[in-house]
Amino acid sequence: MQDIKATPALSMPQRIKAILIGSSGNLVEWYDFYVYTAFSLYFAKAFFPEGNQTAQLLNTAAIFAVGFLMRPIGAWFFGRMADRHGRRVALTTSVLLMCFGSALIAVTPVYATIGVAAPIILLLSRMIQGLSLGGEYGTSATYLSEMATSERRGFYSSFQYVTLIGGQLAAMSVLIVLQRFVLTPAELEAWGWRIPFAIGALLAVIAFVMRRDLVETESFRRAKSHEGSIAALMRHPKEVAIVVGLTLGGTLAFYTFTTYMQKFLVNTSGFSKDTATMISASALLIYMLLQPIVGALSDVIGRRPVLITFGVLGSLCTVPILTTLQSVNEPLQAFALVMAGLAIVSCYTAINAVVKAELFPTSVRALGVGLPYAITVAVFGGTAEWVALWLKQLGNEHYFYWYVSGCIAVSLCVYWTMRDTRYDSAIDKAGGA
Repeated sequence: MQDIKATPALSMPQRIKAILIGSSGNLVEWYDFYVYTAFSLYFAKAFFPEGNQTAQLLNTAAIFAVGFLMRPIGAWFFGRMADRHGRRVALTTSVLLMCFGSALIAVTPVYATIGVAAPIILLLSRMIQGLSLGGEYGTSATYLSEMATSERRGFYSSFQYVTLIGGQLAAMSVLIVLQRFVLTPAELEAWGWRIPFAIGALLAVIAFVMRRDLVETESFRRAKSHEGSIAALMRHPKEVAIVVGLTLGGTLAFYTFTTYMQKFLVNTSGFSKDTATMISASALLIYMLLQPIVGALSDVIGRRPVLITFGVLGSLCTVPILTTLQSVNEPLQAFALVMAGLAIVSCYTAINAVVKAELFPTSVRALGVGLPYAITVAVFGGTAEWVALWLKQLGNEHYFYWYVSGCIAVSLCVYWTMRDTRYDSAIDKAGGA
């Protein structure tokens, strides 16, 4: 076993400090990952110079999806590492890998300079980032859930999505600053899109230094075994199936109303790039602040009622929201509709991580949280943007609205039948279960 920084008993200030450090690293990882989609409107021509705007975005969305396809491998590798050698080791390694991926994109020559090698290097960079992020989710969800006390686990673990959204918001904020105050549109398309990737690489180095001093969780230190293998995970088939089912609709809705929404507002609603960015960023800020509120609510009323709320409202409201949004021309109207969608999605995002962590015993928790989640996200979340743009190109964009709604309805069936982990948590069982 690797060297583990530990204390005999953790005080609440120590727990909060560990949660904040773990969360800050999570923010950096997601910033690095989301910079790609935030700036793709500007660098699409640099890597894919031929075709119309939708075709170029379709190509960048395909590479975005490939990054997600690497996440299951990252979830397996880092989940195994976290369950066998400790959460801290996996968290520090994953953020270092993200640094390398971001730095590589920042220095990659464009298509006009090196031809087809440019999109190939871009693809390899996204694969590296996908590996990193695949390990980050399961490990950070496990770490935050284990560090929190049982009475406020929903509240503290919600900070994973606070920082996840914060990373996306930080990426958009960098875009807004560059758009409004620093560079012209021509400069952004020519070379300015490299700046946020360079910033991300630097931030990842800082996060690595901070994470080296993380305290290991009590659950891991007290666990009777540290298996972290696929064979061990397969002894919990019901829990694996629940993770897949509860993630399916939630991840598709999340990526629809976050990463894809900026392009939707430009490509479908007809807003300018600057206006679309401001609408998305404003909605994301409020969305981020909703996470701990919903997480704290789940500590009071349980996890199932919150998830069921998302399932019911998401199934009923997604089609009307997106259908109306495609024809609005006022920024405030668009903001209200996007915010309505994100408010509904909050009932999934705020607590999905803690629910998954509460399903599995300590010996396979990081792997159990990360691997089935990563596979589901790769299939549904990572392809959301690509499917939406593909259907738009075919002239059947409204089919995508029904696709999202239908997937949420499938997840609703899981929410309705699963146990409420607020009152039956594997984290609280003797010996870490």
